[in-house]
Amino acid sequence: MSNQTTMTEFLLLGFSDVPELQILHFVVFLVLYLISLLPNLLIVTAIALDRHLHTPMYFFLMNLSILDLGSISATIPKSMANSLMNTSSISYSGCVAQVFLVVFFTSADFAILTIMAYDRYVAICQPLHYETVMNRRACVQMAASALISVLLYSAVHTGNTFAISFCGGNIVEQFFCEVPQLLKLACSDSDFSEVGFLIFSVCLASSCFIFIIVSYVQIFTTVLRIPSEQGRHKAFSTCLPHLIVVSLFICTGTFAYLKPTSSSTSGLDLVVAVLYSVLPPMMNPIIYGMRNKELKGAL
Repeated sequence: MSNQTTMTEFLLLGFSDVPELQILHFVVFLVLYLISLLPNLLIVTAIALDRHLHTPMYFFLMNLSILDLGSISATIPKSMANSLMNTSSISYSGCVAQVFLVVFFTSADFAILTIMAYDRYVAICQPLHYETVMNRRACVQMAASALISVLLYSAVHTGNTFAISFCGGNIVEQFFCEVPQLLKLACSDSDFSEVGFLIFSVCLASSCFIFIIVSYVQIFTTVLRIPSEQGRHKAFSTCLPHLIVVSLFICTGTFAYLKPTSSSTSGLDLVVAVLYSVLPPMMNPIIYGMRNKELKGAL
């Protein structure tokens, strides 16, 4: 298979050739999938049905849960199916679709997290202007603008990835079609544009991350002035987990996409992929939803 015109399928990473271990892999991924799926479904349902939760914070939380549902569904089910059916193949078009969905949902996830940081900044640092700044129309416009921008970005990113020629076979050393692993299969003279695009992507994500950091610095500065110890504790307990998950998300994603490529896969590659693709959809419902008294009451 010398180039992409003759490529009909890719082979994803198989965790083991032993049937018992394949079943174990299926069970472990099924548990991870359900842990991510059920809480996010509950959050979406509760916010959609409870009028008391129709506020900007819960509007963005519902969008985040919907994106988490898509993100976790873009990677894990295919890997589970391959283990169950004792195969590792994914069609060329399936790989294209998976790359697009992974890029779209992870990028949109990060965009919504950035907007949520701004929402918390306005709520805590400018409470008197909150209803004016974060009105219904502004919230819809911010969410729509983020999703449309991410949609265009994902389409360009995916097209740029599969415009390259593949000379290194068809074995993708990951449990889903990950762009850095696909670049290992590229001809040496055909992946420069994609590497440049990856660097641009990391710079863009870093800009959002810096915005989030600045927002939280302002939030923490304001919180420290709150005379009530209970108020400070509530604000810190809300904001610190948010910042931790965002930091983990951006650091692992950046490491996965910018670390030097090697000819063989490693356990570290797998762990990093799980951290940025599987862990956030699992943790977001716990951090933003299940610890919230109003949402728990609605559930």
